[in-house]
Formats: sequence, structure tokens, C-alpha cells
Amino acid sequence: MSGAANMEQSDDSDTKRAEHLENSKKIYNWVDITDDFMELIKELELGELMHEEFFGLFEAMSAIEMMDPKMDAGMHCNRGTTKPLTFQQAVESKKLKLEDLTSSELIGIVDATLSCIVSWLEGHSLAQTVFTNLYLHQPLAIKDKTLKAFCIAIYKILDLIRNYINSAQVYEEEDFQPMGYGYCLGSNSQNGDDLSSEITEQKCISALREQEDDLHRKSRSNAQEGDGLIGLYSRIKFTRMFYQTLTLLLKKDQGSINDCTRLLAGCSEMLIIMSKTMEKGTQLDENSDMPNPIGFEPLVNQRLLPPTFPRYTRIKPRAEALQYFNDLISKLKEAMKVTSISSFHSVLDFFIKFSRSQPCILSRSALQLLYLGGRNGSPLGANVPEALREAARTFICPPALVPRYQLLNNPQAREYVEIFLNRCARPFTILLQVCGHNRARQRDKLAHLLSEFATLKEEAENIDIFLRALTRNLDTPRPSLPCFGTWILYHIIRIMIMYLLSGLELELYSVHEYHYIFWYLYEFLYGWLNSALNNVESILAEQEAANASNSANSGGGGGGRRAPRPPRHKKRPTPRPSQHEALMCQIMQNLCGGYYKALVAFQNQGKIPNPISHFDNEAVRYKHRFAPLSVMTPPLVQYTEFKRITLRLRYENPIILYLGGCKHFQLARTLMESIPNPDQEITDLLKVAKTNFVVLKLLAGGHKSDSMTPPDFDFSVHRHFPIIKLV
Repeated sequence: MSGAANMEQSDDSDTKRAEHLENSKKIYNWVDITDDFMELIKELELGELMHEEFFGLFEAMSAIEMMDPKMDAGMHCNRGTTKPLTFQQAVESKKLKLEDLTSSELIGIVDATLSCIVSWLEGHSLAQTVFTNLYLHQPLAIKDKTLKAFCIAIYKILDLIRNYINSAQVYEEEDFQPMGYGYCLGSNSQNGDDLSSEITEQKCISALREQEDDLHRKSRSNAQEGDGLIGLYSRIKFTRMFYQTLTLLLKKDQGSINDCTRLLAGCSEMLIIMSKTMEKGTQLDENSDMPNPIGFEPLVNQRLLPPTFPRYTRIKPRAEALQYFNDLISKLKEAMKVTSISSFHSVLDFFIKFSRSQPCILSRSALQLLYLGGRNGSPLGANVPEALREAARTFICPPALVPRYQLLNNPQAREYVEIFLNRCARPFTILLQVCGHNRARQRDKLAHLLSEFATLKEEAENIDIFLRALTRNLDTPRPSLPCFGTWILYHIIRIMIMYLLSGLELELYSVHEYHYIFWYLYEFLYGWLNSALNNVESILAEQEAANASNSANSGGGGGGRRAPRPPRHKKRPTPRPSQHEALMCQIMQNLCGGYYKALVAFQNQGKIPNPISHFDNEAVRYKHRFAPLSVMTPPLVQYTEFKRITLRLRYENPIILYLGGCKHFQLARTLMESIPNPDQEITDLLKVAKTNFVVLKLLAGGHKSDSMTPPDFDFSVHRHFPIIKLV
């Protein structure tokens, strides 16, 4: 009977398709060119291709052959003997239970759904992950109260996550797919349920709380199923607290932040119980693609996918999914700390450090929204220039930004400085946004950002020249110092260092290229950064001396007033933040120097094989690696200059080079050991410096001098500075 119905349905569809084809011929005047095409291609020689101007390689690679299973993802539904069932079909065939589900079945459905959410956050589509769960197609039709409350909450969570990521705009196509395929909270949704109007946020939370209380009460009275009920209780509570966190996080007031901290702590506790009770749920079949035996249909949405190449979607294993949520909770806790940071420079350092910890797309987006505030938002609302004004004042204290100086009272100076700070707002905001992208995309965006900062550097120098001219005409002339230029130069050098180091982290450089990467960092970038920080200290010291001189002159005037008595004990000066950064700069510079000399020694001994010269040009490689650094200030060191500077070391005795590398690593180690309360970064670098010191000491003593086996560079301890291993 069903076979006859299917045949009738197939005949009807064929008739409709024929009618549609006939109508399209009438509208578009289609002409069959098959015979002409086959005749004309006979004139082409074997291996010869015809090239149409408007159909290039990009169009050829993007072309999809419709209805070919190897080319069209939608054709996967036609494979196999069983067709995917929709929600209604599964209910009618009694393959989908709407009530009387056991705690084991519910745990399995919840865990599989969470695994699908993680797979979605890792870049797969909603249609092939979360919405393979048939229960999410019509959540209001579910009669089991626990499952119904969970499914409605998942809808709300999905919508919040998508809003977070879309608002932050720090995702790429490989990170996240925002398309909902018709599954949304509005009345036009594919599932036909207007959840947004029927189920409010408060109703959703109340329904989850009610199920929590019910499950907790049942677990106490039913000792036989206690573990299963506790496992289900922990999952419902986790869902409720996670949903509440997402609703409260962006309110940004202190009360909401405190509530989020409490809720996230509760989520961490529930995840521990969820991990322990994971085996209580229904388990996956070994030879099945389904995330769970009950309630899931992997191919149910295949027809919704665009005609693209078939892409296999691997759903995250449940244990890995729970670990993903555990990491996500930790990152959200970390991201919330940005609300308590007032200094812009400290915020920038926080963003850079957070990005290095490889956060997921949701936590990256949350950090952006907590500080930058939305798609068209900006740091601290609309006060970006004000934040930058305070940052420049704290960093280098330009006289034009200090109220007690006469320069600030000059209307023209005030106007020019205001224009400059407004001009700074966009590049600095983009720099923070770049830190929200994945590490590979950051590198590309940093290269483009350097050109914007180079333009900003020119404007800063012009501002300094203008202020210098105004300063000469003041009643109490002050030292004319390049404050704004130094401030922008400092950030340019930091971006350059970030760009080069990212190549090491992403493994973009070959081993035979390491020597000029570390050379550039050692000889120039860290040297320039150290020089910029020393200039900052000199400028601040010069201003303090000028202030002290003016105070003494004004205090020792006429009127018979006695000069103030100098204090008996000199107050110890408080260390500036730049002093710690200068120390870190010296550490990094010595580490790079150690690597550079070790790598040149390896090359002199022939332990690092060079590419075949016929297929390689070092000058081209050098130019390619450093091309984004070719801004006006600081100038790019050309390849000819690199060869001239390093020529002497090319003929140096390897033992002397190894000993020189030892000194660098030893000095870096000594500087790091002087830092009180070192963080994890310092601890890792200290381990790298100690190990490499020992390795180079052995090599200087003749260890494995006859071996031509290339050394191994292990980046497992630190992402930028490897441990040198002798194989």
C-alpha cells in the first residue's frame, strides 16, 4: 500500500516537473545546443581547452553538477533504502516518543544535543548539527515536561549565541555558520511555533526550575534510579544557569556581573556531575552516524542545504563536548575581568593575552561585546578618544594633555590634539577587534593594520612639530618632546612583533628561514621597542625635572615666605608599568639572540639543509616574509643590508656562536629569575631558556659534532620560542 502511494507520489512529481520545464521553455525560449556543442568540440585538439572570458578557474571550481551525488549535497537523501523521517512521520510511525521517556533516554538526548551545539560552534551548519534533533522541530508538541522545557531553552540559547557572534563580528566562514535554515524564534519559523511570543525568558527559566525541583525530589525518593535522576537534574540545571548567564552577561552592571560569576561557578559544578553520569544515558551505536539512538535524523535537513559539495559533519564526542563547555565557562569567567580594567593599555594587553589562550568563537565574541559593545559599538560607549587620551597621559604624559600646563589652554593646540585623538579611535578599535579573530586571520589583519598606524605616525609627528612651535611662545617654555610620535611608534613596533611571532605559532616558516626571523626580532624590533621604552622614561624624567625646577622657582620667591623644608626620608619612586615591559623586552631580545646565533652555527656546520638553489631564492623569501613591515617608520631593513650585517657570522667558528647563544639564554634566564611572582608565561620561557642553554653548552663542547642530523625545534612548551632538541 505504501509502495503504491510512493509510486503515485513519484508520478505526480514527474508530471509537475515536466509541466514546469514546458512552462520555462515558453518563458525563457530555451534552445538545445547539445548537438552544436558536440560538433564544435571536434575542432579542439587532444588536451586543448576553450576559455571563456567570463568563466574562469574560480567559476569552474565553484560550479556544481546538479543531482550528482559526488557534487550535490542534497542528493545524499536518495542514497540507501531508508528515507529520513520528518518529525510528523517519526511520531506517526511511533519511532519518536513524545512522553514516558526514561531518565536514561533523556540524558542521551540532552548529551547528544549539547554535542551538536559544540559541533555548530566549531563551524558546522545548524541544519547538520543541532537541528538533526527532531524534538527541536516542534518543541511545543512534546508532552514530556522535562524534554519540552529543555528544547525550548535550547532554542533560546541558540538565538542568544547567534546574536552574540553576529554582533561581535569577529568570525570568519571557517569559524561559524550563522544561517538558521528557517529554524528561528519568530512566527515565520519552519517549525511553525512562535516561541518568542508564547514562551518569554521568565517562563522558560520558571519551567526549567520546576523540572529541577521535580527531579531533585524524585531522586531522593527513588534510590534505585537516583544516579540517573541526579544526572538529568544536573543537565537541566546547567541548561538553566547557562541560559541565564547569556541573558545577563551583556548588561555590564556590577550586579549582573556578580550574578554571572555565581551562575558560571554553578555551571562548573554541574559539569562535574554531568561527566560522572555520562554513562547513564543511551549510548551511540558503533556503526551509526546518529548522535543518539532516539530522536535524531542526520539527513532530515539535507534538502535545505545549498547545492554545494557534500561535507561530512562529525558530531563531537560527548566527553569532548563536555570538556568544551568546561573550557567555555572558564573563558567566560576570564573575559568578565575586562569590566574591572580602566586603563586602555591594560585592556589591550588583556585582549592579546586572552587571544593567545585559543578561546572559542563564543568567548571571543563575549569579550568583544563586554568592552567594545556591539556591531557598531566602541570602547566605553562613545568615549574612545577619552580612553586614548588617558592612555597617552598615563604612558608618556604629553604636556598638551596635562591640565596644569599652559599648552592645554591654547585653543588651537587643544583643537589639533582633539582631532588627532579622534583620528586614533578607529585604528585602535580595529586593533582590539583583530584580537578577537582566530589566530590565522589575525596575522592577515595585522598586516593591513600596519598601514593605518603608519599614516597615524605621520600625523603624530606633525602634531609634535606643531606643539613644539607653540611651546616656544609660552611664558614658561617647556621641553618640546616627541610624545605623540613615540606613543604611536611604540604600538607600531608591537604590531610588527606580533606579526612575525604569529608566523612561528602558525608554523608558516621553514627551519631554514628561522635565522633571519629571529635576527630581525633580535637586532631591530626588540631593540627598537627597548629604545622606545627608554625614550618614554627619558621624557617622563625630563618632565619631572622641569616640574621640580618650576616648583622651586615659584616657592623661593619674594614676600618673606620661607621655602618648604625638604623631607628627611626620600620617597621611593613607584615603578612604572613600562619598566616591567622593558624588562620583558630585554628577555625576549636575548632569547631571539640565542636562537639566531645557534641557527647560524647549525647552518655553518651544514646541520640545517638549505633548499635546492635552482628552485629557491632567499632574497625573494626575505622580501615576502617582511613585506608588511615596509612602512615608513621604522623603516624595513632590506635584504642587502641583512647580508652585509650577517656576513661576518657566516664564517664564524660554530663553537664561538654556540657560546654566544649560551650567553644570551643565560642572561634571559637571569632576568626572568629576578621577577617576583612569575606567571605561567615566564615559567614556560624559563624552562625554554634553561634547556636551550644546556643544549648549546653541550654543542660548544663538541657533542655530536660529527652528526649531520638536523636539530628538532619543539614548540610544545611555548608557542613562539622552541626547545632545541638534538636527534
